[in-house]
Amino acid sequence: MSVVPAEVLPGSALAGDEEARRPAAELAPAARLWPALCAVYRAQLSRARVARIPLLFVATFQSVGIMIMMRGVVDGGGEARYVVAGSSVVVVAFVALNLLAQYFGQLRATGGLDHYATLPVPPAAVVLGAAGAYASFTLPGTFVTAVVGCLLFGLPLTHLWILFAVVPLAGAALAGLGAACGLLAPRPELATLLGQLGMSAALLLGVLPPDRMPALIRLARDLLPSTYGVEAYAHTFSAHPDWAAVAGDLAVCAGVGVISLAVATWAYRRAAVR
Repeated sequence: MSVVPAEVLPGSALAGDEEARRPAAELAPAARLWPALCAVYRAQLSRARVARIPLLFVATFQSVGIMIMMRGVVDGGGEARYVVAGSSVVVVAFVALNLLAQYFGQLRATGGLDHYATLPVPPAAVVLGAAGAYASFTLPGTFVTAVVGCLLFGLPLTHLWILFAVVPLAGAALAGLGAACGLLAPRPELATLLGQLGMSAALLLGVLPPDRMPALIRLARDLLPSTYGVEAYAHTFSAHPDWAAVAGDLAVCAGVGVISLAVATWAYRRAAVR
């Protein structure tokens, strides 16, 4: 008959004291922001490449359809500039605002945020990586829409390169708003509704010329960050663009982008700890 010491028996008081004195296992150190952001961006880009390309086609087709419809009532000049610039930025709003609001709303409702919360990834990396991946998909559709619009209304293609600045800056501002809507909405249906309303506002207030709008509607237009992307692109169609005004509009997009992404990061922390 063998004798077992009482302290090694599971559940004994001595064994419990021994486990209490044992130091807790340390978690892995948190990853730095930039490597974590790149990892989330690549993961989101790979996922979006499969699931979002059909939706990007829909966004581009929708914007081209709007321009064809407006071609029947707008001959050219300053009004055509806003139709082409507004339709191009609508592609950004559709993906960065509407789809991102839906994505974060579903992620929160299905518990997907718990997966990210267990990883040693900074909250800002999750928000910026997802927003950057969605905004990246808007670039081809925006260029296709802009080229078709310029050919349709006889506008110059000379300064098309400005879209390389308009898309990421307006996309960052709209993506931050979309992520914040998805993370703060109590239900995914409300996140989808907010994303749709934001995209509809960007469509109606961006495509129509501002001098045709009442003063109250023009004030609402000035509150939308996509408006400044539309203005920056529309300025470049003139024979002698006012580059100071273009830079000022892009600076507004950048400032709103920083604020909206900071709000989205705060909303992510708030949703992840609940």
